[in-house]
Amino acid sequence: MSWIQKLYETYEQCWGRESPGEIGLLPIGHTPQQAHIEITIEANGKFKSARTIQKVETVIPATEKSAGRTANCAPHPLCDKVQYCAIDYPKYGGKKPSFFEAYEEQLNAWCESEFSHPKARAVHKYVRAGRLISDLVNEKVLHLGTDGTLLTQWTNEGQAPDIFRFLTAKEGARDQGDAFIRWQVWEPGNPCSAVWEDQTLQNSWTGYDASTKKQKGVCMVTGDGQAALAMSHPKRIRHAGDGAKLISANDGSGYTFRGRFTDDTGLQACGVGYEVTQKAHNALRWLIQRQAYRNEDQVIVTWTVAGKPVPDPFKDSLSLFLSSEDASESVLDELEANVGDVGQAFALRLKKAIAGYRAKLELTENIIVMGLDSATPGRMAISFYRELKGSEFLDRIESWHTKSAWLQNFGKNSKFVGAPAPCDIAEAAYGRRIDYKLRRSTIERLLPCIVDGQSLPRDLVDSVVRRSCNRVGMEHWDWEKNLGIACSLFKCFFNERDYQMTLEADRTSRDYLYGRLLAVAEHIEGRALYVGKETRDTTAAKLMQRFADRPASTWRTIELALAPSKSRLRAKRPAFLYEMERLHDTIACSFVGDDFLDDKKLSGEFLLGYHCQRRELNPPKVDAGNSAEDTPTE
Repeated sequence: MSWIQKLYETYEQCWGRESPGEIGLLPIGHTPQQAHIEITIEANGKFKSARTIQKVETVIPATEKSAGRTANCAPHPLCDKVQYCAIDYPKYGGKKPSFFEAYEEQLNAWCESEFSHPKARAVHKYVRAGRLISDLVNEKVLHLGTDGTLLTQWTNEGQAPDIFRFLTAKEGARDQGDAFIRWQVWEPGNPCSAVWEDQTLQNSWTGYDASTKKQKGVCMVTGDGQAALAMSHPKRIRHAGDGAKLISANDGSGYTFRGRFTDDTGLQACGVGYEVTQKAHNALRWLIQRQAYRNEDQVIVTWTVAGKPVPDPFKDSLSLFLSSEDASESVLDELEANVGDVGQAFALRLKKAIAGYRAKLELTENIIVMGLDSATPGRMAISFYRELKGSEFLDRIESWHTKSAWLQNFGKNSKFVGAPAPCDIAEAAYGRRIDYKLRRSTIERLLPCIVDGQSLPRDLVDSVVRRSCNRVGMEHWDWEKNLGIACSLFKCFFNERDYQMTLEADRTSRDYLYGRLLAVAEHIEGRALYVGKETRDTTAAKLMQRFADRPASTWRTIELALAPSKSRLRAKRPAFLYEMERLHDTIACSFVGDDFLDDKKLSGEFLLGYHCQRRELNPPKVDAGNSAEDTPTE
């Protein structure tokens, strides 16, 4: 029960301390709900106006049963659907059963209790008058057919009314009884007319709801022996339409096997206090809306119990820098100003960003990383859970970004040195049209690498390297992005080899040198094409996949294809050709023994050599006004 205890403590420490303008923590006994209709009444229960709203998320009072209802049964105490709030719903041919009697009985009990509230009494007086449907029809919010009954389809000419566009169609029909109502009550001297914003009304319902709890027992979280126990636990955790629960008991019918338990409440297995589960689930809902990583049903959230800011494990290094207060200047400008020493420049920037978080976090601060996912609509599971101290978590985040740091090119305005985000790694390994399940499983495999410091999966590294070699199968911008990610992952996987982000002229490994040769060949032909004003791909680019599989034999093909380019450059750019041929000879002479004749498959190391040599030949332009003459665009 550690996760629920940490969430409960988070609620206790963060309640009332939310930042201005952000979504706040929900009070106990409340749930979010998408509303379609807003009705305004006066304090005496007299109708004032009504309008349609587009699925606006509203915080409403709710009971245990109504917050977890999956079918039309338990009513909400104040705001609910038309079929609950309108006594005249059957009169206008409502297709669904009316639950007004249960709704009115519950609202009446609240209004007659010691926790009664003027706004609740006004709503109760209005709904008992029995004019809700007719008032909404007069305001042109709901619509009737020629037979005087509520329409389920709009067949008239012109655009359909808002209510038909906002409601979800079921079997081709939209029942207006499904429209959800929220209330505004105008009271003299009270500037807050919205019931979902009135804290006095929220406190009124919370007090009344707590007074109705009868089941007492031991709460497994707090240890309280006389706590009011929860019979049902909240849903709508990840979003307003989420029906999955983290804690649920077996049903009371059918062939469900309960083992040694004799009832369907779940209390024999685990007792959790009503207040505890409400606060814990509200804290989790708040954290997800505020700072979680989302991938459809998969949610991963990182937080501190005290609500302090923490670096997001799912952001790339650029996002991490820009999210720190000390990173006001451009990261790229600083890195380009230190082209020959990008590794040290990146390390300084990373330490500065992490130091900003260390200054706000205690060394013993509890940091929790929690992953949620659901295989079915009604059940949710915790797929990943870690508790770390603040110093340990920051050390692992820093280690991940340091080991995986490489020059990334994610687009014209997104070039940086650092680690890629897990979602970008998944796309680099399996393509941009990756299946949701494969993306989810890939991210789950990467999470321990970031949070626990585990080694990257070798098959994932090989997949990214293999796709990066298939240059002709991708758009140029996509390939540039994949190339940086492939180098990043390979460098991280073989961290003990101490690869540098700048060209290592003294590294004589076969794969690294072959990568450098490929970059030189591409540069020679690219300059010749630029001089001749041609825009086709170079031979090195076309044969990159084959070169990775059979470098020695493919290199002979590439070198022979360079003859026309060398002839053109010999006439137009002799000095440039002389420098390139000298560089080619230097690299070729650096091979050890028979490595140059070895035709076995290259590892991802050749991409590091290729990338560093290409950057050395085409350094970034620090001053656009002093760009080099006839520099080719790649």
